[in-house]
Amino acid sequence: MRQIVLDTETTGLETSRDHRIIEIGCVELIDRRVTDNYWHHYINPDREIDTGAFEVHGISNESLQDKPRFHEIAQDFINYISGAELVIHNAPFDVGFLNHELSKLDKATDTIDQFCSVLDTLVMAREKHPGQKNNLDALCRRYDIDISQRSLHGALLDARILADVYLIMTGGQTALNLDELDNNMDPVHAITSRRAIKRKGSLPIWNGDAESEQAHRDYLKFLLEQCEDPVWR
Repeated sequence: MRQIVLDTETTGLETSRDHRIIEIGCVELIDRRVTDNYWHHYINPDREIDTGAFEVHGISNESLQDKPRFHEIAQDFINYISGAELVIHNAPFDVGFLNHELSKLDKATDTIDQFCSVLDTLVMAREKHPGQKNNLDALCRRYDIDISQRSLHGALLDARILADVYLIMTGGQTALNLDELDNNMDPVHAITSRRAIKRKGSLPIWNGDAESEQAHRDYLKFLLEQCEDPVWR
């Protein structure tokens, strides 16, 4: 199964005011494993970035002057996502902007759903945690993912974080720590991720002492505080 975890940054919030995409970040999952086949581009929007948007992502108009326009990278992007399932947090926003960009191409009838399916992790999170905050930062806190070193949003970094959130939320095992982030490294490779290792034969049995047993009981108490009727009860 091939999935593409995707995030975008934009000049503003409304396609009706012709706001444009300025960054796309994609992380590939194959059978729920993060691969090195990521896709990332900054894009020249040919318009000014709103002040509010700049305060979120820190991408300036000047930094995009030498970057390609969307139509120059569109086919490469379509080739990358075709046939996959897109995993997006608040998908209507990103898909709306991607369709807005596609509408400006020669094949103006193309939309994202012609190339791939879309899974919205915000909808999934709201079903899993009703009545709670379910933005990406809140989910990172809930799943104990350390993003303390992230001061600004970035499409590729946020896609990588969302990949870890999605895997944990859907039953995978992963750990992400931004303490090891080197600003001179590529965001995908600068983040460390720990996954379950497949073992042959029977699993080892560990006999815990009284201290370990108490720690386990404390953790079960913590879980009970997070959900009213856990399945394991």
